[in-house]
Amino acid sequence: MLELKEKIKKEGKVLGNGILKVDSFINHQVDPKLMDACGREFARRFATVGATKVLTAEISGIAPALMTALYLGIPVVYARKTKPVTMPDQVYLTLAPSHTRGVMSELIVSPEHLKHGEKVLIIDDFLASGATILGLVRLAQAAGAEMVGIGALIEKDFEGGREALKKVGVPVESLAIIASLDHDTITFAE
Repeated sequence: MLELKEKIKKEGKVLGNGILKVDSFINHQVDPKLMDACGREFARRFATVGATKVLTAEISGIAPALMTALYLGIPVVYARKTKPVTMPDQVYLTLAPSHTRGVMSELIVSPEHLKHGEKVLIIDDFLASGATILGLVRLAQAAGAEMVGIGALIEKDFEGGREALKKVGVPVESLAIIASLDHDTITFAE
């Protein structure tokens, strides 16, 4: 998606160790017009999969997931990283590594909001190793939901996440695919 790639080129910063800083428009400060365009594009790409719910991870995935869900006309659920007192005792919980924080994070979803038989579309900010998205897949499977698609704003092709997601057996769509972050340069895949 050209608009997203241009924003990454203009405002993205390579921090080393495979980390791309995009907090000026995706995850600390959010560009609502860009997220609207991304959500519209995801909705177009996944229009025929029959999703009944969008699932994402707190916090960076919420903006693109929300806009996608808006255009699909379905709810969005986000996996929490801490369990609030309002959540029931019995929850769906898994662990996934956080590349930027360097720790294992809990992903928690209430069974009140993710149910057996739902058709789940995962939308997240990054597809890198695939670990966080696979954690979301485990939550959906624990609920008895059916996976129907996976979308990421930015894919870091060099980290192998797409290959890791093949076993899920659903369409995977990324709006911007980065081939390399070598030498502090953002190189997009063709």
